[in-house]
Amino acid sequence: MTTTRDDALALDAADPLAPLREQFVLPDGVIYLDGNSLGVLPRATPGRVREVVEAEWGQGLIRSWNDAGWITLPQRVGDKIGRLVGARPGELVVADSTSVNLFKVLSAALALASEGEPQRLDVVSERSNFPTDLYIAEALLRERGGRLVLVDAPEAILPRLDGHCAVLLLTHVNYRTGRMHDLAALTRAAHEAGALVVWDLAHSAGAVPVDLHAANADFAVGCGYKYLNGGPGAPAFVWVHPRHADRFRQPLAGWMGHASPFEFEPGYRPASGIARYLVGTPPLLSLAALDCGVDTVLAAEPLGGIAALRAKSLALTQLFIGHVEALCPQLELASPRDDAARGSQACFAHPSMAYPVVQALIARGVIGDFRAPDILRFGFTPLYTRFVDAWDAAAHLHAVLAGGEWRRPEFNRRQAVT
Repeated sequence: MTTTRDDALALDAADPLAPLREQFVLPDGVIYLDGNSLGVLPRATPGRVREVVEAEWGQGLIRSWNDAGWITLPQRVGDKIGRLVGARPGELVVADSTSVNLFKVLSAALALASEGEPQRLDVVSERSNFPTDLYIAEALLRERGGRLVLVDAPEAILPRLDGHCAVLLLTHVNYRTGRMHDLAALTRAAHEAGALVVWDLAHSAGAVPVDLHAANADFAVGCGYKYLNGGPGAPAFVWVHPRHADRFRQPLAGWMGHASPFEFEPGYRPASGIARYLVGTPPLLSLAALDCGVDTVLAAEPLGGIAALRAKSLALTQLFIGHVEALCPQLELASPRDDAARGSQACFAHPSMAYPVVQALIARGVIGDFRAPDILRFGFTPLYTRFVDAWDAAAHLHAVLAGGEWRRPEFNRRQAVT
């Protein structure tokens, strides 16, 4: 049965999560379907950042490291994120970027996996993994002499978990297509093969259920500015299973990861647990903004938490996919049709016009993005995306295609950010 716009409005009227939208600043006339790239501004963020700047920095000055609790903010925000990904208090910390955190944990994982098994040098990943993850792995393996083994399909992963595999490196939800791995099953398979697993949660933390302990995961990193709504360039997070945390000195031995940073010793003594994965002075303004962003996700806890967000996300993507397929047969679904295998995004492909179509949509106020070479990508953040947004976005997409708007020269000139 075809969903009508009135049906979508009725779904919004009955949506128990609808009040959460009021937490955000949403420009009039914009349908924002790019929260998987940059989350929307929380209403609380400007005031909180102003407070840090004007009161804590402006008046408190350096005293605010103690008086305002600046020094513990990476751990306190980390504990909040931990509630979203199945980490226990004191196990997850906010620090640096996703790429830098990946370098730390992949270095640790490679060292641990090869203990007593020097033949284990390889990292197995997907060719479609986010490029920076592959670049970091290439750089590390160039130094260590191992190989980066890339597979072209999820079903090709298991055969590559052999006696040479040290680490399986995967992004839980694929950034281009939204395909979601079975985190627990792949972790179990890697362990049975004698390998460790590093998970990149950039496109899943705050969007889909993740339970790192239940999956018996080894290492995880993730992004603060997508579904966690921390703002552009927000710091990332890093988690290490307690069984590994004290076994290896991560390679970026900075003063904040020292056991006693204010002793100012010339020699390095790593802090215990996850604190050793800190490096330099935390970025307080960005951390304060991220704190507000994480709170917007935790606000869903009384309404069912991540499970409720996931249920709405699936309903939104189902509606959007069905409407687009009915209106735009020239586009091919690139995301998994199976709900269990799809993250919080819906992607379509076209071999020649994906980029200009996205630009034409943006000109209409429907903001998605393009991922090379042929993907139209639409992220659905159930905290603020409505069912009528999904319906209207599909209608706009049909109008762009039917009217040939995408052919206009200004939509075919590539911009620096796509």
